[in-house]
Amino acid sequence: MQDSPLKTRKSKDGSVQVFDPLRHKYVALTPEEWVRQQFTHFLIDERHFPAALLGNEVSICVGGANRRCDTILFHKEGGTPRVIIEYKAPEIEITQKVFTQISSYNSVLHADYLIVSNFRQNICCKMDYETHSYEFLPDIPMYEDL
Repeated sequence: MQDSPLKTRKSKDGSVQVFDPLRHKYVALTPEEWVRQQFTHFLIDERHFPAALLGNEVSICVGGANRRCDTILFHKEGGTPRVIIEYKAPEIEITQKVFTQISSYNSVLHADYLIVSNFRQNICCKMDYETHSYEFLPDIPMYEDL
């Protein structure tokens, strides 16, 4: 996975913002946001995920609490979640705590795939709801292989 050029600008207060093509607006360029934008470009450009089916910072309710799922790929028909993605800043290690977080989101969303990324490490697993198990995949699948 290579760095993609990002469209940035300075805000009135001097902070750097990045354009999020999925949200159609500029947002603060934090380390986690950098990962989100890089990974979104990777999914669209290299894995051929349709941008029209992707959403960033999608609001969900988990156990009565409002949360935001970093990125969701929706099914073409029905608009149900197909893939959910949780990002961490590059310096944050991918730990069990990250999987617990994405699993709590998935308890509501029931996606087919879960991905966690800090850009240095990308982990994808395919859910099997019939056997209540999951399979770690060697790489992020191409869209047509989902």
